[in-house]
Amino acid sequence: MTGRSQVVAGKAAPRGRYPHVKVVGDFVFVSGTSSRRPDGSHAGVDVVDGVTHRDIAQQTRAVIANIEDILAAVGCGLGDLVQVTCYLVDMSDFDGYNSAYAEYFTEDGPTRTTVAVRELPHPDLLIEIQAIAHRTGGTHD
Repeated sequence: MTGRSQVVAGKAAPRGRYPHVKVVGDFVFVSGTSSRRPDGSHAGVDVVDGVTHRDIAQQTRAVIANIEDILAAVGCGLGDLVQVTCYLVDMSDFDGYNSAYAEYFTEDGPTRTTVAVRELPHPDLLIEIQAIAHRTGGTHD
């Protein structure tokens, strides 16, 4: 089964030759998603007097909002998520990330794995999340 792949209009274009999302049967696979905006800037990044400030909570919220938009493009929502893998550049950001994450999910939400990585595709990125959802209703491809 090859499924249906989609690059979602209005979202930041993928940085390579892959889709934002792929639907295979009742499963929805969301590619690694960051806080990048369509204009190439990143939520949770401010430059003040030449000093860059990065906010893990703001970036986490922006990543989850981007995932929510991507899921909506294929008829799903955050409640359809069954598993997420979160990549943090620095585990000292775990508490801020975890607090922001808890604004969206409880223990009834998706299973979650969080791993530390050396770096992400842009130096302003502190977090990236990939996800799997299960479509429980609606039109299936």
